[in-house]
Amino acid sequence: MMFAVAMTFIDQTIVSVAAPDIVRELGLSSSGMQWVVNAYLLSLAAFFALGGRLADLYGPRRVVVVGTLVFVLASVLCGCVPSGEYAQTWLIVFRAVQGLGAALLFPAALAVVVAVFPVERRGGALALFFGVSGALTAVGPLLGGWLTASWTWRAVFWVNVPVAVVALVLTAYARIADRRRTGTLDVPGAVLVAVGMGLSVLGFQQAWTWGWGNWATWLCIVGGLAVLYVFVRYERGVRHPLIDLRVFRDRAFAVDNAVLFFAMPAFVPVFFFSSVYAQVSLSASPNQAALFLLYFFVGFALASQWGGRILDKRGARPALKAGTAIGAVGFALWANELTNLSMHDQWPYAALAGAGIGFVLAPASTDAVNRAIGASYGEVTGITQTVRNYAASVGLAVFGTLLSRAMTENVTDTLRARGVSPSVADQVARGITDSVSGHGDAAPPTGTGQVAEATRDAMSAVRLDFAQANQWVFYGMAVALGVGFLCALRHPGDRRASEEPVPPAGPH
Repeated sequence: MMFAVAMTFIDQTIVSVAAPDIVRELGLSSSGMQWVVNAYLLSLAAFFALGGRLADLYGPRRVVVVGTLVFVLASVLCGCVPSGEYAQTWLIVFRAVQGLGAALLFPAALAVVVAVFPVERRGGALALFFGVSGALTAVGPLLGGWLTASWTWRAVFWVNVPVAVVALVLTAYARIADRRRTGTLDVPGAVLVAVGMGLSVLGFQQAWTWGWGNWATWLCIVGGLAVLYVFVRYERGVRHPLIDLRVFRDRAFAVDNAVLFFAMPAFVPVFFFSSVYAQVSLSASPNQAALFLLYFFVGFALASQWGGRILDKRGARPALKAGTAIGAVGFALWANELTNLSMHDQWPYAALAGAGIGFVLAPASTDAVNRAIGASYGEVTGITQTVRNYAASVGLAVFGTLLSRAMTENVTDTLRARGVSPSVADQVARGITDSVSGHGDAAPPTGTGQVAEATRDAMSAVRLDFAQANQWVFYGMAVALGVGFLCALRHPGDRRASEEPVPPAGPH
């Protein structure tokens, strides 16, 4: 099952390193490229609870197989995206289908693990499952950098084919029993949560394009959050809910999810922003950008092991407090160092930031799942994974908007200092921002005249402008982890998991 979910975790990060090459070949905008990354995360969040429920109703083995087939078919189609005006839409749509496949696959695989291990061994098994699957995100940037540099960026999608084949063979060989549960599928709940998440993230993502003063921006954000509120109210009264929200009565579980919500905007989005930063501001190759992210994962891997030991001996509270505090300091120091434009001078801060995330991720996820057994495992897992992926989507959208705004302002100031009029400078700056996911100095503007000459002269300064814009993003990640630290202080610190399964849900 860990081999099966490897694809879903690798795909959270593998595309980020290939982003500049994808943008250059297909002509995507920077906002479009962010949607290519975000469509996967958003779809994963929106349909995760549905995947868990389908695994309960139709059996985990069957849903694992279906999820794997959907995922690998979408991966092949992503790699076959044609050039032209429909390239961006094609890639975003099939990235969303990938997310749907992952949403079917992951909870079903976890259900298999839960069914195989007895209660007294589930904690260790789940810690290993979450720890290994989380560490697999480290493979993404390295594999993506190597495939992009040595072959083609399309291979970052095609690499899922052999992995899926082996996963299907192993699933058949394991002879997994398909245990089904009675109940009905909460279709209205599934629609409400998908619409609510999709609308709210759309508003955050498009705020730069539409403007914060545009009614459409706030209609999407407020409307999406309102739909999510309706979803919560609806779930409290339905007999067989998509997500049993009563588990939030456990204070530790609520705190675990709050910490995950504020940690995830600093985890998955960092791969996109740091890899593009390395290739734009540091003029790094895809392979070098992948190695740049390796600093982050060295700290992440070491802290993950340490965090697991702390969880076993002292509970989740010490690990969550240490992780959020260390991560906030690490991201703040890293942000301060970005404008030095030196990859090797940044490694201590990248490693410190990774260590903070490593202390948080597995302990919070494992402690949350350990808060319920038996019939409530599916609901608990559905909530934690939905929170994680929705938070990552919101973080990528908000930070992407923040980056675009800061980048445009910086480039506008740079061009105005070279004699370009304010209106023209703003227009040119927006064009540079839209294409900034490619190498900043790879394609200098052509033509004659003051604007073209000033823009060509400014291309070296654009690298620094982009680094300064990224500082706002990394400081934002530090702030998010700081809020996570305040949440961690509310954790009760106990390590007990209820030995009584949660009874069937009903109107209450």
